[in-house]
Amino acid sequence: MTAVDLSVREAKTPSKEPAPQKFRKGGRRRFGADAAALIIALLVAFPLFWMVLSALKPKTALDAGDAAPFTLEPSLDSFGRVLAVNNFGQYFINSVVVALAVVVISTALAFLAAVALTRYNFKMRTKLLIIILVAQMVPIEALTIPLFFLLRNAGEAIPLVGLNQLGSLVLVHVGFSIPFAIWMLRGFVAAVPVEIEEAARLDGASSFRFVRSVLFPLVAPGVVACSVFSFISTWNDFLFAKTFIISAQENQTLPMALLTFFKPDQNDWGAIMAGSVIMTIPVLIFFMAVQRKLVSGLAGAVKG
Repeated sequence: MTAVDLSVREAKTPSKEPAPQKFRKGGRRRFGADAAALIIALLVAFPLFWMVLSALKPKTALDAGDAAPFTLEPSLDSFGRVLAVNNFGQYFINSVVVALAVVVISTALAFLAAVALTRYNFKMRTKLLIIILVAQMVPIEALTIPLFFLLRNAGEAIPLVGLNQLGSLVLVHVGFSIPFAIWMLRGFVAAVPVEIEEAARLDGASSFRFVRSVLFPLVAPGVVACSVFSFISTWNDFLFAKTFIISAQENQTLPMALLTFFKPDQNDWGAIMAGSVIMTIPVLIFFMAVQRKLVSGLAGAVKG
């Protein structure tokens, strides 16, 4: 073999030196991304940690302004004061009933509306989408007073949706949850290929059968996301509960129980934090329950 052949072979052989540099660059980027994610997670989790810590601190430590990030004498007295509130169990049940009713009604109506707006052509479809978008842009605070008078007048004809009724909270939250859910589910429905629907038609599936057995499982991640949004917004509502439930103590929701510990002279921060922890637990349970459905729905959508 001549020197010319050796030089040609060396020129064709790829160099292996840049590989470690690329590996180091990729490792640095991954380390930076992990560090940033860890910092963001700590910032998000810190208020939750401080809430639980304040709920477990003795009342004397909180009144003294103890800002230590730990407690050597954890106490459940704050939780006891919260659970001792009159009708606390009824408040909890009312919140659960209203939140679950809003989730079921709003997601079902939004899913059917998204299917109609995506799969069918009819007059005024574009204008209807614009109206839905505009309705989502209106601030909730600007509609509180008109809704108050509207529900007061509607209660004379339909007592279940009048003032001091849980139906009024369900109706209002459904109205505010549907526009967002329609826009979100519309994207999921539009992402399903038309060929899947045509194949289902060839197999003899009706429109109802296609929507129930084929389309709904594919858009399940969007349905779950909308249900989480509706549940959290309804569960944490204070404005509508304070405005529409005026005198009926038995129909008040859980956020109204926390109002008991806000006093003019001194707030009971231990009980407020304990009540906040109690309110957070059902949200976490609901999210962890639907998270499995979300993951399975995403897997099913990818397979489909």
